[in-house]
Amino acid sequence: MKLTVFGATGGVGGEIVRQALAAGHEVTAVVRDPSRLSATGEGLEVFRADLTDPESLRAAVAGRDAVLSGLGARKKADAGIAAELTRSVVRAMEAEGVRRLVVVSAAPVGPPAERQPVVDRIAGVLVSKILKSVYDDLRAMEAGLARSTTDWTAVRPPRLQDKPATGVYRKVVGGTPASGRFIGRADVAHAMLSVIDDLSTVKQGVGVAY
Repeated sequence: MKLTVFGATGGVGGEIVRQALAAGHEVTAVVRDPSRLSATGEGLEVFRADLTDPESLRAAVAGRDAVLSGLGARKKADAGIAAELTRSVVRAMEAEGVRRLVVVSAAPVGPPAERQPVVDRIAGVLVSKILKSVYDDLRAMEAGLARSTTDWTAVRPPRLQDKPATGVYRKVVGGTPASGRFIGRADVAHAMLSVIDDLSTVKQGVGVAY
């Protein structure tokens, strides 16, 4: 497949690029600063662009089978960028008639898990209060996706870890895995790539966790 990846210099985005190249896909990595891109390999195109300008992104998404985004705030001070930058990506896709979009969101944006242990519910409430601005940004991003013409999927992980991909995790379409406290960034990338052709995930949130 021909894929475009936004946020390619981040933890999840970088993993998407590496795993997609390893699987034999053609990958266009959209970055502000190419020197920060660690992934290399045959089939990789590096596209430098201003992510706030939809017009500058049209060439990066034109003719692609799917677009994947690891865009999001890395700290509370960055809250707002997920909705803003994803809006630019969506506008570029709509202008070029590209429909399939998979983005990374977060577990607290989805519905509460069924049969969640009390300790997990309490911890979730505390984390949601501390990171309210970040999660509000992701909620705004998902609301924008719902208004778009794209065939979107929002993959919603809990707390992220740096560990190798296992390919073994729980995935709940339209819901949240119970007691899902952690998942590695590499497995989030694996999940995002795995849902590209899964029609059951279109216009849905997908909870992932160990």
